Amino acid sequence: VPALKIGLLLMFLTLLPSLLVSVTSFTRIIVVIGFLKQALWTKTLPPSQVIVGLSLFLTLFTMSPVLQQIHTNAVEPYQNDQITDQQAIQEAIDPVRAFMADKTRPKDLKLFLGLTNDKAPEDFESVSSFVLIPAFMLSELRTAFIMGAMIYIPFIIIDIVVASLLMSM
Repeated sequence: VPALKIGLLLMFLTLLPSLLVSVTSFTRIIVVIGFLKQALWTKTLPPSQVIVGLSLFLTLFTMSPVLQQIHTNAVEPYQNDQITDQQAIQEAIDPVRAFMADKTRPKDLKLFLGLTNDKAPEDFESVSSFVLIPAFMLSELRTAFIMGAMIYIPFIIIDIVVASLLMSM
């Protein structure tokens, strides 16, 4: 049994980077910062490693209430032998699912529910994580591109005004 726990822990650590990208606000943050970098016409500054690091820490900041819930409801009781492995996993998944459900657009959720050819779930708890995660990711990308465009548009307007003034001189 300890060997199985170590194997599961190693599998979780292997999947952690993809989980970070797919079930947190990391994607939104890095896309918006990328748009800002493009809008400022700074192709090489700041370096990509700095952008990823900044996005990572901003993600940890925005996800801190969820992480606190996981720590309080899953990690501490599990360490104190108050709950089983399966209960700890479920207690850890529930706040993340609630976060994703709060940020997922109903239109995107309906799209992925339609792609599964399953009947529509009666309530949110019965929505599969395999449907919720891609719907959340699509919603995050859509929101990130909207935010990026809103950041980019003023810079384009400033460029057009400056170009017009220079052309008129």
